[in-house]
Amino acid sequence: MLVDSHCHLDFPELTSQLDDVLARARHAGVEACVTIGTRLATFSRTRAIAEQHKQVWCSIGSHPHEAKDEPVTEPGVLMEAAQHAKVVAIGETGLDYHYEHSPRADQQRNFRTHIQATRAMDLPLIVHTRDADADTITILRDEMEKGAFRGLIHCFTAGQQLASAALELGFFISASGIATFKNSNGVREVLEAVPLDRLLVETDAPYLAPVPHRGKTNEPAFVVHTAAALAELKGVSLEAVATATTANFFRLFTKASLAE
Repeated sequence: MLVDSHCHLDFPELTSQLDDVLARARHAGVEACVTIGTRLATFSRTRAIAEQHKQVWCSIGSHPHEAKDEPVTEPGVLMEAAQHAKVVAIGETGLDYHYEHSPRADQQRNFRTHIQATRAMDLPLIVHTRDADADTITILRDEMEKGAFRGLIHCFTAGQQLASAALELGFFISASGIATFKNSNGVREVLEAVPLDRLLVETDAPYLAPVPHRGKTNEPAFVVHTAAALAELKGVSLEAVATATTANFFRLFTKASLAE
């Protein structure tokens, strides 16, 4: 069994064929997934998908790209939404200095507010970070001193400094299809050094389809290729990676359950 810990089933590329997408995932051994909130304004759509499918959960959050247009100045709106049974995480949130669709100060404010919510609700934090390693580390360390919380760096593309800091803080690291890309040797080197008991797998679908599907619309079924790439890196079987990453998922996402 595998779990796709991060996908976007509410995006039109997947919503238009959702039943088939989920059927293909089950056929590939991907028994569960989390569809991620990226805008508060569209959260009801994200939640509805999770409500309609037993083995789909969701998160509540506002992507750093949205920080300018969706200022999250207090955690209450996140906390209220997180009371729903299907909401198993806060995010995605974080910092994106690559595109900078929102000012850095707005991103940092939203990031800290999401952390307040995750701490209050005892839910994992899903962190997006791109070209912002130093500020991400600073904020996570600063907020951890205010009170413990847990989470993961999703779709890991950074260097060893961020990986080491995240692991030191008790975070998990999630590998995406980028781990299969020919030009991603640096990412693979970092992932190789991450303990297997701290790794998750994801697609970030509909984006970042792994080899051999690169260039196509990504979907949860394809997470098996990322898991296979990790197995090769670690020198273990695909079954070992599936067992470990699934156990890690349920250890982090404690609200998620496949029980009736």
